[in-house]
Amino acid sequence: MNESSERDTRHKARMQRKKAVVDEKIAEAQDEYGLLLVHTGNGKGKSSSAFGMVARALGHGIKVGVVQFIKGAACTGEESFFRRFPDEVRYYVMGEGFTWETQDRQRDIAKAKEAWNVAAQLLADPDIGLVVLDELNIALKYGYLELDPILADIESRPLLQHVVVTGRGAPPGLIEAADTVTEMSLVKHAFKSGVKAQKGVEF
Repeated sequence: MNESSERDTRHKARMQRKKAVVDEKIAEAQDEYGLLLVHTGNGKGKSSSAFGMVARALGHGIKVGVVQFIKGAACTGEESFFRRFPDEVRYYVMGEGFTWETQDRQRDIAKAKEAWNVAAQLLADPDIGLVVLDELNIALKYGYLELDPILADIESRPLLQHVVVTGRGAPPGLIEAADTVTEMSLVKHAFKSGVKAQKGVEF
């Protein structure tokens, strides 16, 4: 047997062992209920991942609700696209732009509270299978909203409804309550090299 054949044989044996382990875990994982997912960290991709889940949900015929807490000064590609499906996606842009642009904390607080009132309605609607709370972490980080009432609304949602929360600086209480937490780490970003934000990539 030559070296390539031996390597192929070892690979097959390793994959057979791995398959047995994975199959056992799949067989054990029988619970099914709505998940709370948190996308946080300083890296790019938190909202992008959430909107990928919106597309996935729509592919399965699941209705979606989106509330954007900070963004709103300019239209994004995801907003333009998902507004094409008004019967499947309820899309609310509730912010007025980044906090360093608005520079009005009391107005930001009022907008965040208004946004949460909309989010709470989505969280109470059994017809909505996925709720995206985009940049909610920022509103929590700056103290525009209190965490405990938010967690109470999230925890009282319909049994099979999934929730995705995005934004840097997710508070420990939200991380503890979540079923899945992903932290995006920044390795390299074009903006730091002087490249401006571009359509289809950043917005």
